[in-house]
Amino acid sequence: MLARSTTLRLVDGDAARQERAEQDQLDRVFFALSDPIRRASLDRLGEQALLVSELAAPFDISLQAVSRHIQVLVRAGLVQQQRSGRISRCSIAVGPIFTAAVWINRYSKYWQAQFDTLAGWLDVIERRRSARRGPGAGKTRKRRTS
Repeated sequence: MLARSTTLRLVDGDAARQERAEQDQLDRVFFALSDPIRRASLDRLGEQALLVSELAAPFDISLQAVSRHIQVLVRAGLVQQQRSGRISRCSIAVGPIFTAAVWINRYSKYWQAQFDTLAGWLDVIERRRSARRGPGAGKTRKRRTS
């Protein structure tokens, strides 16, 4: 019988739980942002806090459907609701959006490399065009004024 070698790895349980909670939060944010009605609602809330009925006004869906969308935004931490009896006022919470932006920004180095490559090719194309036109082709002539 072959003996298996095992490596004991210590994992900080609190750190692992914290990382999992952050990933779950990011999942909820991206899910919430995946719907155009929820994105439009966030746009409207970016201007001012609104009652649910005010938030629902421009959408051609029921108030109940808008309320379900709002609950998705609340669970994602993107919207806060203050209730006073049957009245509910919604306002935007930007913290989770910032967290998502930071996560997305980690990949900007890939985009930047693509932009750098594009800029290089545009320079090559411009030099080739200038070479075909001949010397001085890129210069503009001065007009005489009399």
